[in-house]
Amino acid sequence: MESWDLTAIETPGGTVSPHVLFSDDSRAVLIRLAPGQELSEHQVRERAFVCVVEGSAVISCGDGELDVGVGSLVTFAPAERHSVRSAGGARLLLVLAPWPAPDHYGPGDALVEATAAD
Repeated sequence: MESWDLTAIETPGGTVSPHVLFSDDSRAVLIRLAPGQELSEHQVRERAFVCVVEGSAVISCGDGELDVGVGSLVTFAPAERHSVRSAGGARLLLVLAPWPAPDHYGPGDALVEATAAD
């Protein structure tokens, strides 16, 4: 068993210093958005779950937008484009599953080439 106090983990650089909590068949990452910070529109190859631990955020996806606060959980299908911003700051738990997705690494990636050589 492993456990974390998500409110006590340091993430001094906001989005530039995410804290990977766990990485095996799934990945859990703590991300802090400083006031005014944004994760601009992006996508991941895994199913993504975002849980608000502290603060609040606005999550945009397609034509929709959600104001989310502490305790909110949002999920995105693989490759679903979305963005997250916070006017007042937020602490978010991101879970990606499965990690990595079967097509996460493509031709030309060092990990794929090293695995193919083994």
